[in-house]
Amino acid sequence: MSSLPLIQRPRRLRSSPALRNLVRETHLRPGNFILPLFVSEKVAEPVAVKSMPGVFQLTEQALVAEALAAHQDGVGAVLIFGIPAAKDALASGAYARDGVVQRSVRAIKAAAPELLVITDVCLCEFMDHGHCGITHFDGERAHVVNDASVKLLAQTAVSHAEAGADIVAPSDMMDGRIGAIRSALDAAGFQDTPILSYAAKFASAFYGPFRDAAESAPSAGDRRSYQMDAANSNEAIREVALDLDEGADMVMVKPGLAYLDILWRVKHEFGAPTFAYHVSGEYAMLKAAAAQGWLDEKACLLESMLAFRRAGADGIITYAARELARWVG
Repeated sequence: MSSLPLIQRPRRLRSSPALRNLVRETHLRPGNFILPLFVSEKVAEPVAVKSMPGVFQLTEQALVAEALAAHQDGVGAVLIFGIPAAKDALASGAYARDGVVQRSVRAIKAAAPELLVITDVCLCEFMDHGHCGITHFDGERAHVVNDASVKLLAQTAVSHAEAGADIVAPSDMMDGRIGAIRSALDAAGFQDTPILSYAAKFASAFYGPFRDAAESAPSAGDRRSYQMDAANSNEAIREVALDLDEGADMVMVKPGLAYLDILWRVKHEFGAPTFAYHVSGEYAMLKAAAAQGWLDEKACLLESMLAFRRAGADGIITYAARELARWVG
């Protein structure tokens, strides 16, 4: 007795590359990727970050060259982190008119006016203690003062906009900072400068290599009093809602791969432009496994990026942005 023919055969649409491409639901393009770059006043030539293969602390000249190369590869934007020669308790280098980030933004925009430049708005790289705001210490316990820190963050955002930043991206997780930054930008004549908020930023163990690159590890205590608890999903939705109400134009979930459920919820509940950060630890693990021959680096990177896009990411911040842009371009 012969069996009846199957009516539904999903494999029919998988039988050739052309068919698979025709019905593919999720696509990657170069413009989806944002390249983070570290510019340092302390180096005379690019210095490799040992915990992040392929990533360097750059001089201002090298930063411009790397930004131009990324632009030629089709990368959607660059995200600038600055490392000053000197730090202090008020992060004065963060909002200095001639600070390392401000000079770098001017240089990139002069060389490539059409390249989107995003600046990280935070104080940790500029504080002598490494926390994201004005901090009082009780032994090993660090107490970050929220409202006084917000004032400095707003001042920093305005200084970045004055330098020519296309987008400012507050990453500090202080309460109320989006509203304060929006008000400060508007008052300074930068009503059209968008804010990309690190709206759901978790206190994560995956940030370790970044702190090597940015030289921003706290000298005492940790960031759990202001970055989110990894166990909380509903709180992330509340954080995003607050930032959108305060004037955020775009929102970000960080880290990325370990928080795809949060990313999916944010995109589907709010529909706002939503970004994910493929953070240093996620990147470094993949690079380390690939170096041992345990994983196919290209295949795993592309699969990871598809996971971000499936979950709802409009853009992905990743240290592999240039390679990815060339692969999918």
